[in-house]
Amino acid sequence: MSRLSESRISHLAHLIVDEIRKGSLADFSDERRALTESKRVLHEFFQREDQLDELIREKIQSLSRHIPPGSREWDVLYRKYLEEELRKQKK
Repeated sequence: MSRLSESRISHLAHLIVDEIRKGSLADFSDERRALTESKRVLHEFFQREDQLDELIREKIQSLSRHIPPGSREWDVLYRKYLEEELRKQKK
Protein backbone atom coordinates (compact mmCIF):
# COMPACT_ATOMS: atom_id res chain seq x y z
CA MET A 1 0.00 0.00 0.00
CA SER A 2 1.28 3.41 -0.92
CA ARG A 3 1.95 6.09 1.64
CA LEU A 4 -0.09 8.45 -0.51
CA SER A 5 -3.87 8.33 -0.62
CA GLU A 6 -5.79 7.82 -3.83
CA SER A 7 -6.84 11.49 -3.79
CA ARG A 8 -3.20 12.65 -3.47
CA ILE A 9 -2.14 10.46 -6.36
CA SER A 10 -5.07 11.74 -8.40
CA HIS A 11 -4.07 15.33 -7.59
CA LEU A 12 -0.48 14.65 -8.70
CA ALA A 13 -1.72 13.04 -11.92
CA HIS A 14 -3.84 16.11 -12.68
CA LEU A 15 -0.86 18.40 -12.03
CA ILE A 16 1.32 16.33 -14.35
CA VAL A 17 -1.22 16.29 -17.18
CA ASP A 18 -1.87 20.03 -16.76
CA GLU A 19 1.84 20.86 -16.94
CA ILE A 20 2.35 18.66 -19.98
CA ARG A 21 -0.57 20.38 -21.68
CA LYS A 22 0.58 23.90 -20.66
CA GLY A 23 4.11 23.24 -21.85
CA SER A 24 2.80 21.90 -25.15
CA LEU A 25 4.84 18.77 -24.52
CA ALA A 26 2.13 16.50 -25.89
CA ASP A 27 -1.28 16.60 -27.53
CA PHE A 28 -3.93 14.68 -25.68
CA SER A 29 -6.64 13.21 -27.80
CA ASP A 30 -8.00 11.56 -24.67
CA GLU A 31 -7.25 13.43 -21.45
CA ARG A 32 -9.01 10.79 -19.34
CA ARG A 33 -6.65 8.14 -20.68
CA ALA A 34 -3.66 10.39 -19.94
CA LEU A 35 -4.87 10.83 -16.34
CA THR A 36 -5.45 7.09 -15.94
CA GLU A 37 -1.98 6.29 -17.23
CA SER A 38 -0.40 8.97 -15.01
CA LYS A 39 -2.15 7.51 -11.97
CA ARG A 40 -0.99 4.00 -12.87
CA VAL A 41 2.63 5.10 -13.22
CA LEU A 42 2.49 7.04 -9.94
CA HIS A 43 0.99 4.02 -8.14
CA GLU A 44 3.76 1.79 -9.48
CA PHE A 45 6.45 4.29 -8.53
CA PHE A 46 5.25 4.74 -4.95
CA GLN A 47 4.61 1.02 -4.53
CA ARG A 48 8.19 0.30 -5.63
CA GLU A 49 9.45 2.97 -3.26
CA ASP A 50 7.49 1.42 -0.38
CA GLN A 51 8.84 -2.05 -1.16
CA LEU A 52 12.38 -0.71 -1.26
CA ASP A 53 11.86 1.09 2.06
CA GLU A 54 10.57 -2.11 3.66
CA LEU A 55 13.51 -4.13 2.33
CA ILE A 56 16.05 -1.63 3.68
CA ARG A 57 14.37 -1.44 7.09
CA GLU A 58 14.43 -5.25 7.31
CA LYS A 59 18.12 -5.26 6.40
CA ILE A 60 18.92 -2.80 9.19
CA GLN A 61 16.81 -4.75 11.72
CA SER A 62 18.57 -7.99 10.80
CA LEU A 63 21.95 -6.66 11.92
CA SER A 64 23.43 -8.37 14.98
CA ARG A 65 23.18 -5.26 17.13
CA HIS A 66 20.18 -3.01 17.56
CA ILE A 67 20.41 0.34 15.81
CA PRO A 68 17.66 2.72 16.90
CA PRO A 69 15.59 4.20 14.06
CA GLY A 70 16.23 7.90 13.67
CA SER A 71 19.78 7.70 15.01
CA ARG A 72 22.65 9.04 12.92
CA GLU A 73 23.99 5.52 12.38
CA TRP A 74 20.56 4.29 11.26
CA ASP A 75 20.30 7.17 8.75
CA VAL A 76 23.77 6.46 7.37
CA LEU A 77 22.99 2.75 6.97
CA TYR A 78 19.62 3.52 5.36
CA ARG A 79 21.25 5.76 2.74
CA LYS A 80 24.04 3.22 2.15
CA TYR A 81 21.61 0.32 1.66
CA LEU A 82 19.32 2.46 -0.50
CA GLU A 83 22.20 3.33 -2.82
CA GLU A 84 23.21 -0.35 -2.98
CA GLU A 85 19.69 -1.46 -3.86
CA LEU A 86 19.27 1.23 -6.49
CA ARG A 87 22.58 0.19 -8.08
CA LYS A 88 21.44 -3.46 -8.09
CA GLN A 89 18.16 -2.58 -9.77
CA LYS A 90 19.85 -0.55 -12.51
CA LYS A 91 21.85 -3.58 -13.66
